[in-house]
Amino acid sequence: MSKCKKTHKRFDSINVIPFIDIMLVLLVMVLTTATFIKQGVIPVDLPNAKGKEKKDTTKEVSVYVRANSDIYFDKEKVDLKALEAKLSQISKKQTVVLRSDKESKFQDFVNVMDILKRLGHEQLYIVTKKQ
Repeated sequence: MSKCKKTHKRFDSINVIPFIDIMLVLLVMVLTTATFIKQGVIPVDLPNAKGKEKKDTTKEVSVYVRANSDIYFDKEKVDLKALEAKLSQISKKQTVVLRSDKESKFQDFVNVMDILKRLGHEQLYIVTKKQ
């Protein structure tokens, strides 16, 4: 009979390289996601063309709905009829940015959205605040 000798290897150190690899992958994922959230679009490097650069002369128009039911069109206080008149004068391709107070009545928001839909404005952004 042979004697089996059990040898215990002393555990002196922990191999942290796999842990570091996993943490780097998670860091890259978080940074990539945070970039997309901040910009809202995937950044691309567009190719160059020799044609003339098209100047975008249209600016975005802001509509504000306040908690006290006041409606503003580019910092000018308006009622629903005046808002509809002003929105009917701008191009349907022009961007409309809607900022509605979180304490405002939902009906005020719906009234503004109804006017935008009736006039055919499809370039609409609704601005919210990130918590």
